Amino acid sequence: MKSPISSLQWLPLIIFLIFLTSILSSTTTATTIFDIPTLSPLGGILQDPEIVFSANLPDEFETFYYNQTLDHFNYMPESYSTFQQRYVINSKYWDGANRSAPILAYLGAEAPLSESIIMYSVGFLADNAAELKALLVYLEHRYYGQSIPLGSRTEEFRNASTLGYFNSAQAIADYAEIIIYLKEQLQAQYSPVIVVGGSYGGMLASWFRLKYPHVAIGALASSAPILYFDDITPQDAYYSVVTKDFREASETCYQTIKDSWSAIDEVASQPDGLLTLSDIFKTCHLLSSSSVLKQYLVSMYARVAQYNSPPKYPVTVVCGAIDGAPPEADILDKVFAGVVAYFPNETCYVNAPRNLSETVVGWAWQRCSEMVIPIGITNNSMFQPSPFNLSHFTEECLSKYGVPPRPHWVTTYYGGHDIKQVLSGFGSNIIFSNGLSDPYSSGGVLEDISDSIVAVYTVNGSHCLDLRRANQSDPEWLVTQRRVEVDIIRGWITEYCSSHDDLLTAII
Repeated sequence: MKSPISSLQWLPLIIFLIFLTSILSSTTTATTIFDIPTLSPLGGILQDPEIVFSANLPDEFETFYYNQTLDHFNYMPESYSTFQQRYVINSKYWDGANRSAPILAYLGAEAPLSESIIMYSVGFLADNAAELKALLVYLEHRYYGQSIPLGSRTEEFRNASTLGYFNSAQAIADYAEIIIYLKEQLQAQYSPVIVVGGSYGGMLASWFRLKYPHVAIGALASSAPILYFDDITPQDAYYSVVTKDFREASETCYQTIKDSWSAIDEVASQPDGLLTLSDIFKTCHLLSSSSVLKQYLVSMYARVAQYNSPPKYPVTVVCGAIDGAPPEADILDKVFAGVVAYFPNETCYVNAPRNLSETVVGWAWQRCSEMVIPIGITNNSMFQPSPFNLSHFTEECLSKYGVPPRPHWVTTYYGGHDIKQVLSGFGSNIIFSNGLSDPYSSGGVLEDISDSIVAVYTVNGSHCLDLRRANQSDPEWLVTQRRVEVDIIRGWITEYCSSHDDLLTAII
């Protein structure tokens, strides 16, 4: 069943990068599609690169490939095509099928299943495997990494016809099929499964539990903004939290940022103003407009707040640099000091060549199909207003892919409206974990829905922080959050095994 990682699939990479370049350069108004705050569980520049980007997985991790169905929801002949979907297993701590030991399954999201994700971003699984005596399974999302449905990246990203198989419903059906297959192969039919995911993957975990309760007995959904669809959450909620994070860190820092936008506009309106701004911010190329600079700064502040993690707390770092600028520094010099503090040792800033990753373009498609998260900026923040406009967004998606987005589909298929009333009637065993410093927590579940669908959050926590690998320097509130989550999961497993024992007794 084990298969070596093939290098042949990377042969179309140059063509794929040309395709990405054509998409990214085909519009001057790419903000709505490409510049939504990232949903990745792995983020933050101020992390230790030796930890985040570990080179190789330990020997106990084994890579496999499953012969996956292309289309789970149609019976057209082409729907029966298959592709190789990657998953990774760690059985080092598993107590075995004979003892109905649990399985922790990480549901991959909008990124390749990399070593840094397995070892760092979702270190929660490995950290608790020994205590739970669990088998660890990591599943890669279709269209990312090595799980390429149509043979090559060039073909799968060719147009909307080939991208049509790229959605969350297909992804969680993939996961269900692999988990069922794996339990059969391991003769582990009675091993309870807990699915775990962060960010978009956290949404998948919660939706998996609702759609496939016969496959997983519970789900840990970390930083999952499942209520940021269909206007359930106000569009400005995200950037309101960003503003709150900076204002709580420093009132003067907050005010400097708030005042900087008009200062940028003033300089830009002067003769050679764009040249002046380019000099101040050491841009990689001459600015074509002030909006390029402002978009860069907005994205940076969002990322800083979203991944405001201990021990360095990037918001504090950026504000410390802004507030600590020399007395003679003007407002834009102060803002640039904050940029340098967050991106140290860079030779230039703002309009550097973009990272043409599969995540950038893959998530752009998901955004333009079903993941229509209407994040915008109103007057309720430290930013200039830039509201989300569905009509403009739809036009942009049509120009890219030839199909319009479906802004109501997520709530139609998975729900979200009146979630407490709805889920308390039939749902169970879901942990919605959040850190309130994370702007995406504004679209998360922050109140218990029932005795077994619970909200676990910390005031100072950031995006998917609870899933990160534990460190000795972790604050006590983070240690407690993780312990609460593990205790709940252990309770689910104990309850399942108790029922299982009764079932075996009845069979015997």
